[in-house]
Amino acid sequence: MTHGMTHGMTYINVWITECLTDTVKLLVFLTLPLHRDMMMSLDDKGSVQIQTKVLPQDSWTQVSCPCCVSKQVESLVLIQLSDNVQPVTKRWLISLIEASKRHGGAALLAHPGEDECGDVIVVSAPRCTFLKATEDLGLCKKYHNEDMVAFSYHDRDNFSNVDDMQEFLTLAERQYIVKNELDSLQAQKKQRIPGVPEAPGVLEAWENICQKLVRAGVIKDIFPLHDQQRLNDLGRRWYSKKQIWGQPLDAIQSYFGSTVAFYFSFLDFYTWALVPPAFLGLVLTFLLPGGGGVVKEQAVEGVMEDDDDGPSVSGHMVQAVFSMLWSTLFIELWKRRSSSLSHRWGTLNLAERFAGPRPGFQGTLGLNPETGRLEPLFPEWQRQLRVGLVSLPLVGLFMGLVVLGMTGFYRGEALVQGFHQDSGSLFSGALLYLPSMAHIVYTNMLGNVYHAVAMQLTEWENHREESSFQNHHTTKVLLFTFFNNFAVLFHIAFYKQDLPLLRKRLASMLIGNQLMNQCTEVVVPFMVDRFLSAPHKKEQEDDLEMDKLRAQRSLPPFPGLFAEYIELLLQFGYLSLFSCVYPLTAVLLLLNNITEIRGDAYKFCKLFRKPFSAPVSNMGVWQTAFEVLGFVSVMSNCWLLLLSPRVQEFCLEGGISGKNIILFAILVEHVLILVKMILAFMIPDEPDWVRIKREQIEFNSMQALGQQKL
Repeated sequence: MTHGMTHGMTYINVWITECLTDTVKLLVFLTLPLHRDMMMSLDDKGSVQIQTKVLPQDSWTQVSCPCCVSKQVESLVLIQLSDNVQPVTKRWLISLIEASKRHGGAALLAHPGEDECGDVIVVSAPRCTFLKATEDLGLCKKYHNEDMVAFSYHDRDNFSNVDDMQEFLTLAERQYIVKNELDSLQAQKKQRIPGVPEAPGVLEAWENICQKLVRAGVIKDIFPLHDQQRLNDLGRRWYSKKQIWGQPLDAIQSYFGSTVAFYFSFLDFYTWALVPPAFLGLVLTFLLPGGGGVVKEQAVEGVMEDDDDGPSVSGHMVQAVFSMLWSTLFIELWKRRSSSLSHRWGTLNLAERFAGPRPGFQGTLGLNPETGRLEPLFPEWQRQLRVGLVSLPLVGLFMGLVVLGMTGFYRGEALVQGFHQDSGSLFSGALLYLPSMAHIVYTNMLGNVYHAVAMQLTEWENHREESSFQNHHTTKVLLFTFFNNFAVLFHIAFYKQDLPLLRKRLASMLIGNQLMNQCTEVVVPFMVDRFLSAPHKKEQEDDLEMDKLRAQRSLPPFPGLFAEYIELLLQFGYLSLFSCVYPLTAVLLLLNNITEIRGDAYKFCKLFRKPFSAPVSNMGVWQTAFEVLGFVSVMSNCWLLLLSPRVQEFCLEGGISGKNIILFAILVEHVLILVKMILAFMIPDEPDWVRIKREQIEFNSMQALGQQKL
């Protein structure tokens, strides 16, 4: 073991295996108090030798394949058991983990790794398991000619670094493979779990074992282990004071996985892309005559007019057209960037691989008609009925609750303003903020309830593939989030047609949300890590008996990237949909994202457990969501231009009827959508060299398959 298990343990149990017969093994656990970085081994004479920074090799389960025998085993994943787990249950689980797949096991390596409570199992994997899983996942690796080629187990000797798993696979890939193999454990027949009461301890045939153990209270959690030295090195390169621009994306992908790396790559690309609209916003606001002023509503003829310092018609038009073209160029250029990163990280060929059933999938046991494998089956028509008759109505119900809250906000605002006009006191002035505060609390509470309901609905829909599950769950949350955050703005813009209120509301939402995000994502985590966690860190450094594994277990699990992508999507919506009303939108977003990158990096490295990260080839459904917003921005900006006071004044002076104005706006909208489509068509989603590499990978895969058949 080279990196993973440098975490100390108060007591390390040495598991000595002696073969008494061909089928019987005697397991003897010897407990010795050791230093946190020490290992114990036996020399040729049977004397005890103490070394540092490794676990005792004899305590790992043995492998039967000669090519998988290694002097050092890297600790990758920790299984946290319940405090009252029975030793017989733990031994039974270890035997399942080490058993071969033909005997219903995971073909992994297990270490009892016991502290004083004996409630952990440390897991790794042998070389053959890693290589076979690499082929199953469809990962591309460097061939002997330095090209990226889809890995083939039968052709493994022609790949670079195939004998060194720490060079051949990234840390995130190795840990995900271990987790994937654990999730694939299924009971071969109906049996009882040793040491567990009969009611929750019965495994049905082909039932997922890890999920059953979680429900039975045997397993509390499964998480990957940090490599503290590599994490510290990454942190110094990532969020240190010296590192201002750029991110070590390859190091992030190697340590945290492509899922996390794609998020930070997109955040970095998006932040740099904000520079042109931010510059334009500053020019329109401060350099053009009357830039960035306030629109006022005149009582005469009921027409809204600009002050002398209001934006000119040309300024509105420039900002609106630029936003529409910028959003298109941004998305298309990101696609190219994403495809090049996917090739570099060996995940370009993942989308064409057949995905197995996810751990939570349930159904009647049968033969899969596509693969011929025995697995749970669930009719597609039943899933569609659940989506159409239950999920969609419930999503509509929550959107109706959003409208109800918006209606209550306007009613409350009208009542408070009337009361303030009558009394004019300081108390009534303070009450003017009450409707907004109540509406914010209401939407936040409703959002939290909806997120829980959306997860339960998606689980109940029983999707077979993990990608399908994530896409349906993300789509549900995206619909509600978009409606919950933009319904008020669209209502103000297109129903009330109150541009001054729209500008004020947009500015307050941008500034308020960013201040809140900076406080919760940067200031609070920094204070917690610096002042609340510092005494515990000092105690770990001073106390030689402090268990570093326990320190990792005490960290909260990472909440995922859902909230981070939602935040970026809302930013993109504010900028692309309404920036012509408030040109400084991009400036505020740019300032926010410069600190957002470092704050998110600090959270990943310091405040949460290391997450599992599945290999991905792009951002998935999030990329589609940004593209949809780009098309919606065309309609939004066209109609906002139509509502511009000086555009209306120009139409009135020219004697243009309202019907002709609407027809002209529809014509402009369709022309701009056509321009967006032409731009998207002219800019390929992947560079030519990536396309050539992808076709080469497909061709080599077909050749390798043909050779295997021969």
